[in-house]
Amino acid sequence: MTTTGPNVDVAEPPRLSLSTTAASKLAKTTKTQPHMQGITPRWLLRMLPWVEASSGTYRVNRRLTYTVGDGKVTFTTEGGQSRVIPGELRELPMLRGFADPEVLSALADRFVLRELDTGNTLVEAGRPADQLVLIADGKVSKVGSGKYGEPTVLGSLTDGDYFGDREWVQAEDAWAYSVRAVTACTVLTLPRQAFEAALGQSAALRDHLERFRANTQKPQNKHGEAAIELSAGHAGEPELAGTFVDYEISPREYELSVAQTVLRVHTRVADLYNNPMNQVDEQLRLTIEALRERQEHEMINNRDFGLLHNADRKQRISNRTGPPTPEALDDLLSRRRKTRFFLAHPATIAAFGRECNQRGIYPQNVDIDGRTVRSWRGVPILPCDKIPVTKTRTSSILALRTGEADDGVIGLHQTGIPDEVQPGCNVRFMGIDDKAIISYLVSAYYSAAVLVPNALGILENVEISRYEQRAGS
Repeated sequence: MTTTGPNVDVAEPPRLSLSTTAASKLAKTTKTQPHMQGITPRWLLRMLPWVEASSGTYRVNRRLTYTVGDGKVTFTTEGGQSRVIPGELRELPMLRGFADPEVLSALADRFVLRELDTGNTLVEAGRPADQLVLIADGKVSKVGSGKYGEPTVLGSLTDGDYFGDREWVQAEDAWAYSVRAVTACTVLTLPRQAFEAALGQSAALRDHLERFRANTQKPQNKHGEAAIELSAGHAGEPELAGTFVDYEISPREYELSVAQTVLRVHTRVADLYNNPMNQVDEQLRLTIEALRERQEHEMINNRDFGLLHNADRKQRISNRTGPPTPEALDDLLSRRRKTRFFLAHPATIAAFGRECNQRGIYPQNVDIDGRTVRSWRGVPILPCDKIPVTKTRTSSILALRTGEADDGVIGLHQTGIPDEVQPGCNVRFMGIDDKAIISYLVSAYYSAAVLVPNALGILENVEISRYEQRAGS
């Protein structure tokens, strides 16, 4: 009998087979390829139709459109006071293309700063339309009258939005709606008298405004495109309308953008450590994954061609309440035909799910490429973590119609480039330096184009953290 204790060795029975410890010395471990957390589904890259830009540039020809200059106005803060950047006044339709910086600076100086509390009325329907208003901070609602006189919310305006310019151009003397502050707001107002004084001091501004008014008075459809004159419902032999389809004189051109990096691998690693997996191949695979992630980020956030910065102002909707609601998605969906998919941050999709649960609504799921995703009205809601979330926990939801045939949103790339490893992506050998390090230039070429403005819509200022417990729930 073997005695046991803290200082007494326990006799082991003789082994009848080789131990696993000894056997592992001669066996290779079972291993995986290198993994990384940064790989996402990249739904935008998968769902966009990709069009060949063989010359490196893609020109988007459109019908002539008169209503241009529908961007957002940007402000600066000086001593705690908001002030409009003079050059940003060119985002107003009536000042688009006006180039005199001195006149713009004089106009910017004439704006008056106002602070509003929640519930304050900024303008009232029926009162004289005597001011141009820029929203520097906060949210306001435009309120009109319904068919039976009840108040109806016509829309919401937030940071960078404006109103009042249309009334001045169309010589409307009274407001057709009221504007009330939904939150505490900072606004800048330009009285009509101050604007007329600026007109009196600048012949260039007067001429520019007259040309703009002349364009707005030309026949055009509801989208602002030059009208095509047609005859219908006539009898006999009347004289038919003559027409032609006018085009934009300076169509927009999209140049392919690039994401690049230089991958470095020591020759000793490339030579000796390639069994069972090729080290260079694995390094390139992970590098290309990172490039594709950056490509999707740029296609959403790039200020030149990114979707968030290239949506027409008329296709931007400010969320009327806090979280994303079914009504808000319906409003976004109704602004275009054949919406192919929604794109939203995963936290935004979760917030929408909470709103549906609170209302007892259970949207159906749909199958996309073998994956089950949530949908609304049959339109998939696809996750994309590249859509930014602000410090105040707000985000945006994009709605896209895609494809050249449907005048939608498309991706741009060029295939057949030298040393191509994936469509629009190549790896070029750069040589070996005197430290025995191999260098490879890894590049991805891409861009995105919105063929017509209503192909892309955005629901802005969606709160994704607010969760209100309903009574009785």
